[in-house]
Amino acid sequence: MHWLRKLQGLCTLWGAQMSSRSPHIITRQLASSPWGRSEVPAMFNFARDMVDHWADMEAAGKRPPVPALWWVSGEGEEVKWNYRELSEISRQAANVLVGPCGLQRGDCVAVVLPRVPEWWLVTLGCIRAGLIFTPGTIQLRSADILYRLQLSKSKVIVAGDEVAQEVDMVASKCPSLRIKVLVSEKNRDGWLNFNTLLKEASTTHHCVETRSQEAKAFYFTSGTSGPPKMVEHSHASLGLRTKIDGGFLAELQPSDITWTISDTSWILSIVGSLLEPWTSGSCTFIHHLPKFDPVVILKTLSSYPVNNLTGAPLVFRMLLQQDLSSYKFPHLKHCFSGGESVLPETLEKWKAETGLDIRELYGLTETGLICRVSKTMKIKPGYMGVPISSYDMQVVDNEGNVLPPGTEGHLGVRVKPIKPVGIFSGYVNDPQKVADSIRGDFWILGDRGIKDEDGYFQFMGRADDIINASGYRIGPSEVENALMEHPAVVETAVVSSPDPVRGEVVKAFVVLAPEYLSHDQAQLTKELQEHVKSVTAPYKYPRKMEFVSDLPKTITGKIERAKLRKEEWKMSGQVRTQ
Repeated sequence: MHWLRKLQGLCTLWGAQMSSRSPHIITRQLASSPWGRSEVPAMFNFARDMVDHWADMEAAGKRPPVPALWWVSGEGEEVKWNYRELSEISRQAANVLVGPCGLQRGDCVAVVLPRVPEWWLVTLGCIRAGLIFTPGTIQLRSADILYRLQLSKSKVIVAGDEVAQEVDMVASKCPSLRIKVLVSEKNRDGWLNFNTLLKEASTTHHCVETRSQEAKAFYFTSGTSGPPKMVEHSHASLGLRTKIDGGFLAELQPSDITWTISDTSWILSIVGSLLEPWTSGSCTFIHHLPKFDPVVILKTLSSYPVNNLTGAPLVFRMLLQQDLSSYKFPHLKHCFSGGESVLPETLEKWKAETGLDIRELYGLTETGLICRVSKTMKIKPGYMGVPISSYDMQVVDNEGNVLPPGTEGHLGVRVKPIKPVGIFSGYVNDPQKVADSIRGDFWILGDRGIKDEDGYFQFMGRADDIINASGYRIGPSEVENALMEHPAVVETAVVSSPDPVRGEVVKAFVVLAPEYLSHDQAQLTKELQEHVKSVTAPYKYPRKMEFVSDLPKTITGKIERAKLRKEEWKMSGQVRTQ
């Protein structure tokens, strides 16, 4: 661990070193990557260097055996592991993956699980075994799963009852997929049972000596056009940088308990509920929350000693719709929010009702956390704080020139001559996508903002078509493709639309086929909404729909989503800032 402490002063000197990859790892043609280069520690593995470190400390009696993971079902069932137990059980999970599943270093594992302890076990097991994990939400449908399995070339999928049928529908179309592992109390034909295998697995496992720049995870992010992009993160970018920066949960103590309310497919989940608490040797608290229920969240905060709470702004807005005077949060000290901007009125009301501040976070799937309002910083309503130490974020113009304070421009992260240690390795099989977003020395994030005289950044809006509905980033093309499969739809364009609770929601403008023009529009709207839910993740469905005779197009025939979006927000009298 001594070398990790030295990294604090060297973090600005690190970048990518793409040449040292295992021969087992999928080739991704990043040799021509435009990222800058520098030296990073040659080897790093989060399971060994963090989790096992705290486990060894407990075994030696140098620290008390505090919980590392505390999971509650909401129905009386609880799981609580200290670091020694977590280290041992995750070794068993690694043995399941390399034994019965037959995986080798560099193979990819798709993990599609809800908030159950097995998600954390499988993820940690993958890290131990040098496997690449790719998480997915249980809201995925067969078409989503097919795309992800084919692009990631996953050899194993670990999933629950929620999506097992969807997986079976497409498994035969995935030539790389060899094994299906079910996390369930029940058995299913064609699937191995994870719980059975875990009980039989040895607790002895030698952690793979993974290189810092070796691929660790594939995350999928929505694009403005075409299918979702696959983002590659390394052991350095998704693990080592947490030790360097301290993250947004800086100064955690072993006695702290952190609850991050996030879908397991979001990068916020692994950062807030695994990397940050386990870097500090503290406890991550998890509630199953099979269905979002603000009353359950409030009762949990009243009943369990949670110190730190993290969630999307929607979480806090929904909590504020309840009668908070009926609840007391004796242990809660710090609240954080990311995924979209927190409205000033939400900050004010939460402070008035609970006496607590909400501190904003900003980041992307490609970068993890970039900017935050730390526990010691002054809160400025409407501002998302300052960059963390390993990132030089600036407001720049179209050529990458840094703009003066008070001037709106592109938010960009400096990647030349040195790439920050926390930034992703690239888009798998598409290095040009990175190059296209570089302006001068900066990688453009796709968002616009303003920097004030104190160095605080204000988020002004996105420069693309991504829809941010309750923290879910949705690419319009995904919804459009789903709608176009229905015979009633001739053309469609999907944009964001303002919503008082969710900030913005998906709205679809639809041109109908002639034979459907006489249909009842209310009924047709419901039919199209259900159709989208059936072919893609339900959270993407259009909550609003408008039937039109035609769509605005450019001279080359491209649909002008920007024009539709601008009119949609103009009619509401609101300004799109999320």
